[in-house]
Amino acid sequence: MFTGASQFAFVGVVGAGGSAWAGAATAVLLGTRNALYGLRLSSLLNVRGLRRVAASHFVIDETTAMAIARDDPAASRFAFWVTGLILLSLWNLGTLIGALATQVLPDPKALGLDAAPPAAFLALIAPRLRGREPIAIALGAAIVALAFLPFVPPGVPLLVVALLVGVIGLRPAR
Repeated sequence: MFTGASQFAFVGVVGAGGSAWAGAATAVLLGTRNALYGLRLSSLLNVRGLRRVAASHFVIDETTAMAIARDDPAASRFAFWVTGLILLSLWNLGTLIGALATQVLPDPKALGLDAAPPAAFLALIAPRLRGREPIAIALGAAIVALAFLPFVPPGVPLLVVALLVGVIGLRPAR
């Protein structure tokens, strides 16, 4: 799955002692938001056939943000493709470097690299915390996750929060 948040979630859950299944479920839940991005980008990108298949792999937070930030459809498409190609290249290069670096530095905590996943999540969520409702939802989710943390395996608190938010989101509007 070419989505950093999902990859960080999987590694974070498994690294904290959770099962691969809990890590995969967490990653998939985080990755499902990309389907919603795809709905928004579908008419903007206007791609068919094999280009549509290729484009689907680039539907992530960064490419979506770059595409919808443009007023001109041609500029949006250009921003989407360039961002996707650059991120795909650099992400895989970074992954290769990271995999090779484990031979030299087996403990990422020695350089504080264990803080990268939580920092990445904060960077993803911070722009969305504009207003009372998103802040209340984030605080409520944090409280629920912290309440479950001592009693369930790693990764499960996030799954509980995702299920709870999904149920709340399905309630009829007042």
